[in-house]
Amino acid sequence: MAQAEAFIPSTLAAGEHRAAALLRTVVMGLISFLTFVDLFAAQAILPTLVKVYQVTPAAMGFAVNASTIGMAAAGIGITFVSRRINRRQGIWVSLACLSVPTFLLAAAPDLTTFTLLRVAQGLFMSAAFALTIAYLAERCSAEDAAGALAACITGNVASNLFGRMLSASVADSFGLEANFYFFAGLNLAGAALVFFSLARTQRMAAVERSGGSPLRIWREHLRNPALRLGFGIGFCILFVFIGTYTYVNFVLVRAPISVSPMALGFVYLVFLPAIFTTPVAGRIATRVGAKSSFWGSLATAGAGLPLLLVPHLAPVMLGLALIGVGTFFAQATATGFISRSATADRGAASGMYLASYYLGGLAGAAVLGQVYDRFGWTACVLGLGFALATGALLAAFIRTPRP
Repeated sequence: MAQAEAFIPSTLAAGEHRAAALLRTVVMGLISFLTFVDLFAAQAILPTLVKVYQVTPAAMGFAVNASTIGMAAAGIGITFVSRRINRRQGIWVSLACLSVPTFLLAAAPDLTTFTLLRVAQGLFMSAAFALTIAYLAERCSAEDAAGALAACITGNVASNLFGRMLSASVADSFGLEANFYFFAGLNLAGAALVFFSLARTQRMAAVERSGGSPLRIWREHLRNPALRLGFGIGFCILFVFIGTYTYVNFVLVRAPISVSPMALGFVYLVFLPAIFTTPVAGRIATRVGAKSSFWGSLATAGAGLPLLLVPHLAPVMLGLALIGVGTFFAQATATGFISRSATADRGAASGMYLASYYLGGLAGAAVLGQVYDRFGWTACVLGLGFALATGALLAAFIRTPRP
């Protein structure tokens, strides 16, 4: 009888823990979604922005993706100040501040102002995400943190899909200004969600501390061959992702495909498969190894490239779906690989990885924009193939640890 009485509270405690972990996972997925919903939403209205600002696709593509400059800068900068920032407060303040440049984009008078506001958006998005990851590491058990991190990645994937769809729909129905006002409202909703939900979370683990200055830690990370490979692969991943989904918009709206601005948002349903495949990337990488996981995901993305050259919507959408699944899977694999490979201060290693990752996106927008303007879409696709091959080559040097 005593055993039964002892078992009841423990069972209830376990059930309460599972419920709390599930709630935390859902909340973290929503926070991630509302953090990144602005990042690629403007890509769905690129052809409209080109007409409004009277610039080339390359110039507008660079401006829209200038947020990656802010993302990279914040990924490095946060390593200097993160230890002095209250995690919860830093997240909701970053999201509240994110709404300001988003709101001002509605009245950006020229391309330079538009670009600078996108950089500011990237700073606040990256700060919010980095602090969210630190929050999980410090306040959740390892098991709960893994589930919440998977939810964050899934929320990121969902933001790519629904952010583009919402942007295309709102801009087509109510205009460009209303589009940016709407997304500023989403930023404030994210800040409110953090303020009211994370306040009740109790500390579950001690804060990770590491000795040495940030510069010393960076040098240690750069001496780590595995981390160098991870940084390079991350660069290639976003190079391909942004290079593809920025300039394919111009292919889709012109003849012979001729997708309407409203329908362009629905094209991004191609991200739907990635929502289901990305959360399992960590488990698969653990089972087959990072090298095989990278090769499989990059090969999947590569299989989609030839389909982008077919002058019909269905094959292009299939190609985009394969690239989405492959690049998101590779990104999830890389996130875990960096965390496991770091020998000190995993937060700094993650920040350096994010900086390399987003610089790759900026390079994809800048380099492939020039290629598109001068040589056309076919040359762009060849450039994407070269980047994927480079990532696969880097993965070949990953050493599989001995049992």
